[in-house]
Amino acid sequence: MTCLAREESLDHPVEGPSPDWTDRYSRQVLFRGIGEQGQRKLGAARVTVVGCGATGSALAGLLARAGVGHLRIIDRDYVEPSNLQRQSLFDECDALESLPKAIAAARKIAAMNSSIEVGAKVEDLIPSNIEALLEKSDLILDGTDNFETRYLINDYAVERSIPWIYSAAVGSYAVTLNVVPRETACLACIFPDSPRGTVETCETSGILNSAVNLVASIAATEALKVLVGGCELPTLRRTLLSFDLWTNDRAEIVAAKPRPGCRACGERNFIHLAGEGRPHITLCGRNSVQIHERQRPIDFAELDRRLQPHGRVRRNDYVLKFWRDPYEMTLFPDGRAIIKGTTDTAVARSLYARFIGS
Repeated sequence: MTCLAREESLDHPVEGPSPDWTDRYSRQVLFRGIGEQGQRKLGAARVTVVGCGATGSALAGLLARAGVGHLRIIDRDYVEPSNLQRQSLFDECDALESLPKAIAAARKIAAMNSSIEVGAKVEDLIPSNIEALLEKSDLILDGTDNFETRYLINDYAVERSIPWIYSAAVGSYAVTLNVVPRETACLACIFPDSPRGTVETCETSGILNSAVNLVASIAATEALKVLVGGCELPTLRRTLLSFDLWTNDRAEIVAAKPRPGCRACGERNFIHLAGEGRPHITLCGRNSVQIHERQRPIDFAELDRRLQPHGRVRRNDYVLKFWRDPYEMTLFPDGRAIIKGTTDTAVARSLYARFIGS
């Protein structure tokens, strides 16, 4: 397979005719719940999507087509062939090039709607960078794959009174919750602690792309309600909604009010935002370990030269990939790495120290 050269950059998108505003959004403006005034509110809105895998890419695509004027996409990962079954903003060329998901998504959005502003952040959301990455957000959308990051988003959003929407999908199951700080239950109200024991993941249980699209469609619609009508809109859902597409089981848990004594919205104890004891080496799904090395810029050209005698190397402006059988290392410019082929953090750290340095 050969991919066409991509010479355009996010800073200098390919120029072309821009569809007239009234024509592009005409069918949406006709919808009574939005109208022309609501469309203008969408154009002025700032939304951050944290995680651009299956749910995140679907959310970003829907909001971009709806005309949300300022989108920020944050993701730590890169595109792989196994993503293409359900991650709607990516194609085979993105997987072949191992493009970071945030970059690939921003390129696709710029091509589909050049009238909006989209920013890509190839980073892992952690306590030390959350302020910079989420600042000026009117709404935060969850496209992540782990509760650690969701609790971090919840702490930040509750502390700063920013609405956010939790969404998840695995197998044929989809679940979502609107969080309006001080008004509705927050994530910690519903789930005071992280799930314990064996937890289903896409790696172990698979996932239907229809489950992804269902939860993204519901969450994106709730996002439009918030951006157009505000958090007081009567039609804004105030439940934890879950649906299993395969069994047709459906459930709702009332989440209209904060839970008395909630750690986050009651006691204002933001332990995840404080980041105490947060690990620098974490499991990253798909038989992989992520190593966080902040403030450590990497010279890809120099590292490429050093690694050539030890295995296969491939790089672009965004990632450097190094294969040393049976392991695969993906390195990012800030020093962060995803090491595939092990879940043993000691092995991952050893490989990082051996080939990158410590």
